[in-house]
Amino acid sequence: MRFLLPLGVLALILAFLGIGLTMDPRKLPSPLIDRAAPAFELPTLRDPEATLSVARLREHPVSLLNVWASWCVACRQEHPVLMRLSRRDAVPIYGLNYKDRREDALTWLQRHGDPYIASAHDGDGKVGIDWGVYGVPETYVVDGEGTIRYKHIGPVTGEVWRDTLRPIIERLRSGNG
Repeated sequence: MRFLLPLGVLALILAFLGIGLTMDPRKLPSPLIDRAAPAFELPTLRDPEATLSVARLREHPVSLLNVWASWCVACRQEHPVLMRLSRRDAVPIYGLNYKDRREDALTWLQRHGDPYIASAHDGDGKVGIDWGVYGVPETYVVDGEGTIRYKHIGPVTGEVWRDTLRPIIERLRSGNG
């Protein structure tokens, strides 16, 4: 009888663990969806005297904010997709270089190409925290009002672009946001 309570607690813990293990961490809901993007003003990577802010994202009916870093292995995986989107002018792409050294980030962009209209340097990660960044890469769809409409955790692949991001962007462009 005295073993029933500990066994019941253990069974409950195992049930929650089992449920947690079946969940996809890339589908974590963001409390920022359909809310105003957190304000920021950061120096850009290429020109520390120039700044990037949410106001620049609002210049477009819809844009992407891609959170990346030179030390991020998955960022290298998604980079060719971002380069293709940039070359096709599929959507304006801005970068948020997260917890990185400026020199490393610039070298990385020089080596792999620069798909960003501008990339802000968030060396201490405070802006990333405001945006709810769990890790890199992450990509946010921001509409012309400066509202976050979608958050993708993980690399943007061709499949993610085709099946998720492009339909959202097309819907927002058509005014059916």
